Amino acid sequence: MTEVYLFDLASKQARYLAVRQATIAGNVANANTPGYKARDVVPFSQVMAQTHLELAVTASAHTSILASDAPVRTMQSREGWDVLETSSAVSLEQEMLKANDVSRQHNLNIGVTKAFDRMLSLAIRGA
Repeated sequence: MTEVYLFDLASKQARYLAVRQATIAGNVANANTPGYKARDVVPFSQVMAQTHLELAVTASAHTSILASDAPVRTMQSREGWDVLETSSAVSLEQEMLKANDVSRQHNLNIGVTKAFDRMLSLAIRGA
């Protein structure tokens, strides 16, 4: 089993989010460029899936919901995005939604890192 360190993982996700945000910014900047095609990066979950890491549990009480018990909801794809009339493949609305998703993921990353840092500090101090 390979050890996974939370701070290292959070750092990798932060770098991924920076690359994705730069890609989205490039799409927005080139929205009026004729022939420009929108770009995006591979989802972080796919990047992590390539590492073949698995969830490790030290006690059965640590996970109370099995994957088969988790609620599942099917999502319908939306094909109704507006495309600019410059013949580029950039939808500003879609790019703004992507930017919002990056912001949300970044805020979650920061929150988890802060919580882990507080927990680690308390454990070290013996409180």
